[in-house]
Amino acid sequence: MNTRLIHSFSILLFLCVMFFGCQSEQTQTSFDEAFVNELSMEPGGYYDFWIGSWEVSWQEADGKTGRGTNFIEKTLDGKVIQENFRVNEGQMAGFKGTSISVYNPASQTWKQAWADNQGGYFDFTGKIDGSDRIFQTEIKEIGEDTLFTQRMVFYDITEDSLKWDWESSIDGGRTWDLNWRINYKKID
Repeated sequence: MNTRLIHSFSILLFLCVMFFGCQSEQTQTSFDEAFVNELSMEPGGYYDFWIGSWEVSWQEADGKTGRGTNFIEKTLDGKVIQENFRVNEGQMAGFKGTSISVYNPASQTWKQAWADNQGGYFDFTGKIDGSDRIFQTEIKEIGEDTLFTQRMVFYDITEDSLKWDWESSIDGGRTWDLNWRINYKKID
């Protein structure tokens, strides 16, 4: 076979595999699929998936379901993401929190500050791990053998749902313990 024919056949085979092999009955675009375009995404848009009105739910220690809402919007000329979290039902009913998240182009980092009505305050730095989006606290040395840090992990992200885990580590992030898992479902 000549080289031109082999090249043409290779292109045709590639196009067939892409067209027929990648067809799916899935109606929502997952973040993993959208991640193919990640190279063209501006870092300032890495957390835009979170914008919107959400119903949130989680399994509580007693087996019941806790419920709340989280309203996330862009503000300050579209440069800042503001969160307004509320627990409406469950053991933590009445808990409220807010955060602001911003991308700093000079340092090329995402930062988030969280405060709540229980006196909680956290300062996070954003990280990307594949299609997961993470906000993590600084590692703090506590005693001789403990390197404590906490993080939020956004994953299984689609256009109308995602999962969020609150995790902690006592070994500087080598291993993580799950503290709270929230299921998000978009309501707008």
